[in-house]
Amino acid sequence: MKLSAEDTFYVGVNDHDVRLFEGIYRVPQGVSYNSYVIADEKIAVMDAVDEHFGDEWIANVREVLAGREPDYIIIQHMEPDHSANALRFAQEYPGVKIVGNAKTFVMLKEYFGSDFADRRVVVGDGDVLSLGRHILHFVFAPMVHWPEVMLTYDEYTKTAFSADGFGRFGALDVEQPWDDEARRYYIGIVGKYGKQVDAALKKLSALDIGRICPLHGPVLEGDLSHYLDLYSKWANYEPETDGVMIACASVYGHTKRGAEYLAEQLRKEGCTDVILHDLVTDDRSVCVADAFKYSKLVIAGITYNANLFPAVREFIENLTERNYQKRTVAFIENGTWAPVAARLMQEKFGKSNLTYAQNSVKITAALDDNSRLQIKELAKELISL
Repeated sequence: MKLSAEDTFYVGVNDHDVRLFEGIYRVPQGVSYNSYVIADEKIAVMDAVDEHFGDEWIANVREVLAGREPDYIIIQHMEPDHSANALRFAQEYPGVKIVGNAKTFVMLKEYFGSDFADRRVVVGDGDVLSLGRHILHFVFAPMVHWPEVMLTYDEYTKTAFSADGFGRFGALDVEQPWDDEARRYYIGIVGKYGKQVDAALKKLSALDIGRICPLHGPVLEGDLSHYLDLYSKWANYEPETDGVMIACASVYGHTKRGAEYLAEQLRKEGCTDVILHDLVTDDRSVCVADAFKYSKLVIAGITYNANLFPAVREFIENLTERNYQKRTVAFIENGTWAPVAARLMQEKFGKSNLTYAQNSVKITAALDDNSRLQIKELAKELISL
């Protein structure tokens, strides 16, 4: 698939067989492994694909090459869903040079037993490679989200090949909005490394970018401000939406009814953006991503074995692992004889940069007039913030 009139082609593949990306994230719409070819006086292939799609990928590349031989394969990211077929490509095209940075070749040795000493082109941050009209600039982006990651900027087409940055779950033959699946992908996989992402964004801001070609998801073209703005918010842990996410985990339904009552009261008080997630049944990665989307979070949990209910504990761990901060957090606890969940939840957040609501709700077994009143007071406080 030709991306434009400037001899840049898409040669990636769609994976509809995968059910759990990285063994964690549900991907009911599949995922794409993107690869690109720049066909100039010299030819560069931008990244390989997952090991299960080598035949399809090689066929795509051959179709674009139309009998020509590639000069380079550029490896921006060594994660196996992008590099697994690098060795096969090097064997198929014995004259091709492998382009990467010093850390890339250390990982190539670890994965394939060879660092391609006689065929490698080692580049540094800011180095340039000329293909003819297309002048490629290499921009290092360490820990976005592996230490060897680099981006590539094509000066001629104003294209940023962004590695895993700006990626999205979902195969390319399925139509779906970008934001939700890009947020889930970013928060889940890259979200821990906001500082490093922000540093990469600052480097990119100095470039005149007209198109972004990520390693997952669609090519982004036209007005890129929406995508860049979201990435800046995510990298700096800023909420996207002034609203309330309520996350609950309930055994017999009483705690969930408290969460539902809070959602009802918030809407009565005029909060139009309220979302309720069940931490037991809802997709974990969606719950985590939505917690980052909203400015306020309420967790409704129970005391379980004198500790936190596992779904709540794991949810908070997933948040803190990704540097959850700059939000207001409130708690609803339930315990029939010894409710301690609210204290334990706050302790679980540790020293996270959070603001805690003054009102906290205590349910003993089931909702009653007293706990309903507490919920109403919490709703009013959240609205006022």
